[in-house]
Amino acid sequence: MSSFQNLINSDKPVLVDFFAEWCGPCKMMTPILKEVKNKLGDSVTIIKVDVDKNPDAARQFNVQGVPTLIVFKKGEVKWRQSGVVQSRQLEQVLNSAIY
Repeated sequence: MSSFQNLINSDKPVLVDFFAEWCGPCKMMTPILKEVKNKLGDSVTIIKVDVDKNPDAARQFNVQGVPTLIVFKKGEVKWRQSGVVQSRQLEQVLNSAIY
């Protein structure tokens, strides 16, 4: 968990996708996240956290449903939303977190 804390405390925006293997909408996020990563490259970090394997992380950030996307920068929650989010909206959110 400490590496997770180090990651979300970084100066670079970190998008965390809280997901579950059994979740249909979560599977829809995978290609969207790849597209966003391809466009934004190293200016952001994108990680996936399986809520079934990491219940403490899900509890810590009060994740009630999956997928839940949270953008952190310097340890602060800059944005969060549950459900499928389109790549254009994610790019806008992350670009505003970068600058």
